[in-house]
Amino acid sequence: MQKRFPSLSGYGITWSANKRVAIVALVITALLIITATTAWFTGRSEHDQSAGAPSRSSSSSPSETAPEPATGSGSVPKPPPISEPVAFAKAAAAMLWSYDTRDTDRDQQLAGMGAWMTKETKYADWASVSGQVPDPLLWSRMADQNQHATGTVTEGHYPGAFKTALAEDPSAITEAYIYVVTVNGRQQIEWKKGGGGAEERAVTLAVQCRPSHDCRLAAIAPSVTQ
Repeated sequence: MQKRFPSLSGYGITWSANKRVAIVALVITALLIITATTAWFTGRSEHDQSAGAPSRSSSSSPSETAPEPATGSGSVPKPPPISEPVAFAKAAAAMLWSYDTRDTDRDQQLAGMGAWMTKETKYADWASVSGQVPDPLLWSRMADQNQHATGTVTEGHYPGAFKTALAEDPSAITEAYIYVVTVNGRQQIEWKKGGGGAEERAVTLAVQCRPSHDCRLAAIAPSVTQ
């Protein structure tokens, strides 16, 4: 009998009321913004074997929001030097949908993901991103099965409501330079003895792209916006 195996990207968190309000406020703020210049882990797998834009501005005093253990980041790619929100969001989505328990332990996965985060704690929701990683026990079970996944992106776009609202208040973006981007794609998951499967993926990300700075990930939005 087949079991739906909870993969790395299928793990999320239940946000506290305060955090939910903060993130909703963040997204609403972003929805009220646009500028004239257009400047890559969710998912689940069928497993039958295991138990288991625009312009940007100078940043305000950045501070660390995510751990960067000395163990390195394994197979997690480094954030690319991209300053355009949609292009960066597509790269972030591909990163979130990809993992390899064969050569990356849980701490390395978190460290690699943390490197993609904005250092501005006011806008960073590390919990929404780190919450995508399974607990240590499940990660070890995934590793026992050599489970790994590759994410591919088909397209990324500003949601319609985002573009409409931003057009009404172009100057609002200049406080945080947070952009909301929806990315669609596919996640291919494989494990021992030829097991595997693929599913369509969609995620809405909040990315920060200040002028003269590369973009960074701020949060995984609570729901996909079309």
